Order: sequence, then C-alpha cells, then structure tokens
Amino acid sequence: MSTLSSQPYKGTRDYYPAEKRIQNFIFNNWKRVAVRYGYEEYGAPMIEPIEIYAAKSGQELASEQTYMFTDRGSRTVAIRPEMTPSISRMVAARRQEMAYPARLFSIANFMRYERPQRGREREFWQLNVDIFGLEGALPESEIIAMGAEFLNVFGATDDMYSIKINNRKLINFMMAHYLGLDTVQAQLMIKLFDRKNKISTDEFRDQALDILGESMAEAGLAKISTLLNAHTMADLPEEIRQSNAVKEVQELFTLLDAAGIKNAVFDITLMRGLDYYTGTVFEFFDNHPDNNRSLFGGGRYDGLVGLFGAEQISAVGMAPGLSMTELFLQSHDLLPKLPSTTDVYIAVLGDEMLAGAMKLAAELRNEGVNTELDVTGRKLDKQIKTAVKKDIAFIVFVGEEELKTEMYSFKDTASSEEQKLSFERIVTTVKDRRRVHSDDLDDLFE
Repeated sequence: MSTLSSQPYKGTRDYYPAEKRIQNFIFNNWKRVAVRYGYEEYGAPMIEPIEIYAAKSGQELASEQTYMFTDRGSRTVAIRPEMTPSISRMVAARRQEMAYPARLFSIANFMRYERPQRGREREFWQLNVDIFGLEGALPESEIIAMGAEFLNVFGATDDMYSIKINNRKLINFMMAHYLGLDTVQAQLMIKLFDRKNKISTDEFRDQALDILGESMAEAGLAKISTLLNAHTMADLPEEIRQSNAVKEVQELFTLLDAAGIKNAVFDITLMRGLDYYTGTVFEFFDNHPDNNRSLFGGGRYDGLVGLFGAEQISAVGMAPGLSMTELFLQSHDLLPKLPSTTDVYIAVLGDEMLAGAMKLAAELRNEGVNTELDVTGRKLDKQIKTAVKKDIAFIVFVGEEELKTEMYSFKDTASSEEQKLSFERIVTTVKDRRRVHSDDLDDLFE
C-alpha cells in the first residue's frame, strides 16, 4: 500500500493553531464592524443548484471555475463559488416577510477551480455584506464606508489603500453610445477592460482591434485612448459627462466625502467581471509596492432577486477575502503577534501530585482562566519545553510544597521571570494581562 500524502488538496490550506488564531482575529474584527453597522448574520448551504450561478454570474464562473457534480438524485449541483446568488435566493424566498432595508452578513468558505497563486486559493474564506431594499447612492456609500472600516479596524490608514469606483450604467453608455459597439462587442470589450492590468499594452491593443473590427478600428482606438487617459470624471468626453450615469457617480463621491472617505478615486477602466452588476462597482486596492493589487470589491446588483420569481428588489454588496486581508496586514506590518488561547500550563512535579493539580486546573477554569494540565508524567524540562513551544503565556508548577502552602511557582514564559503566587493572584495576573492585550485577546476569545 502506498503512503498517503500529508499535503492538503491543491489550492487549499491547513489551519494549524497559529494560522487559526490569525483567521479568528480577522473574522472577529469583521464581525464586530458588521454588527456595529446594524448588519445581522445569516448562513446558507454549501451546495446549490448549478442554475443559480449560470443565470447571472457568467459562464466562466459557472462552467470553468465551479466544482460541479451530479448528486444521488441526478441533480446537477455545485459547491458554492460565491454567496451573492444564495443570499438573493434567500431574500426572494421571504420577500414579503423581511423588514427593509435588510442588512445581512456572513463569513463562509467557498471553492473555485482556478490556478492557485499568491492570495488566491481554490478554497477561500470571505466576508459577505449586503443591503437590500435601498435605491440611490446611500447604500453604496454605506457599504464602501464599511469596507474602509474593515481595513481601518486593523490599524490601516488612508495612504495604505485606495478605493476605485466606476458605474456599470456609465460603462454601458460608454460602450454603446461613445464607442458604438453592439451587445456582443460591448461584452467582449468590458471583459478586455477588466483584464487591462493583467496583459501587455500590445496585447490589449490587438484584442481591442479584433473586437472593433476593421471599419471601427482607427476611430475606436482613439476613443479608447481618450477613455484610458481620463483619470477624473472631468477628463471624460463631453457626451459621457452629460449622462445620468455620471451624475450617479458624482452623487456617490459627495456622500463618501461627507462620510470622511478621502481616498476614493474614479477609474473608468474598473469593470468587475461578474455579469450581475447593474450600477456602482468598486474595488479596494493595496498601495503597498509589494502587494499592489485588488483586495476586494463589490457593487450594486438589482437583478438577482427577481430571477427567483419574486418582485425585483435593489441590492448592494461586497466580499472581503481572508487571504487578501492577511496579505494586506502582513505587507503593512499590521498583524499582531497572537498568543495561544491557553493562559496557563500546569506542570506537575510527580505523579502523586496529579490529583491536586487536576483540582487546581478545575478551579482556574471556573474563574475563566484557560488552563492546560500536563498529565504525561514527563520530566519537568520537557513539560516546560512543551509550554514554551505552544506559546502559552504562563506556567504554574504544582508540587508537594505548592499544594501544602497553596502558593504556586508561577513563570512568565516570555520574560522567564518566576514568582510565588496564591490562587487569587494567579487569576488576577492572567486577567490583568488580558486587559493589557485586550484588543488582540478579545479577537481570539470571541
């Protein structure tokens, strides 16, 4: 029999305790911000019928990137590659019962069959925040402000990231009226613009020529050049500036400015690849030279709920991802050193002391002190090495004298300082440390 591989499936990650602490630190901060904004948590199935992804997410996602299989009832189903169709289905199912605006969030894992690379895995975790039932630019401004808070809560500042904003109505106007493209050409050009930063200038030009065709090539390339050089809305051609879509974008920037968002910029090339966006689209970008890339994004998608037979309802959402958030924090040195969730390691000085040590461990746990008891009977030096290797903050030594006097040798593993403390002082010392490191520790213990 061949030896089984100890490596995880390609494109997935194992989360050992140190990595899980980072995951929980990020998740708990996300949850804290979402709840602060009045969003409530929901859950959805990991498996959905393939039709809900094929209908609006785009054929690339549904056909090429989805983990799809036939179940025992001969139904074609998929492991969720995203959450937006699922939450739209859920809202449609209770369209008349829900109170609006509905503010909802979830933290869940997803799978997409794509090439694994830095910050992008086949199994990935995302926060999904969505608001249903609000028209106008206010929900977009709220969601974008939340996106900023999802970074700022970790200590990020405005100069560390930028927020790029565009509008699908503006994109459609630009493609149909300014460039004069038909529906097929427009879809191809949108996807080309979406890939602009991933291909060379020559490749972009050649593909644009193929889409435009010989009769439109010269004028079309000149107009595309004008668009690519428009770094603000004021730089857009006059006929585009007069469109209603531009007014929507201007209203959003006014609201963002009032909300204190100063690092948002207009980007005519921002497309967002998914087909279901109908209005504002946005992406948060890391400004760090070592990680200069999109962090997460979102936008308005007013058409999805209606696909499930319910009355149409407006919706805006976004989905920050775990891996990209972790890379952002690492790049900007914002990831704290996260200690073990165990406060105290009890080292036992002899097998005959085990019963007394078990009693002490139970009493500490009753006081809210997270306690690991060594029951191995190993030599003391090995017990100490275990506590240090596990990055546990304190070691309590339990021997005959300690049990008799109820004064315990108490060691700080970081400083190696050792002192004699009563039970009450051990509890106080642990809780004092928690207060000093309250932000990081609270994020681990929630």
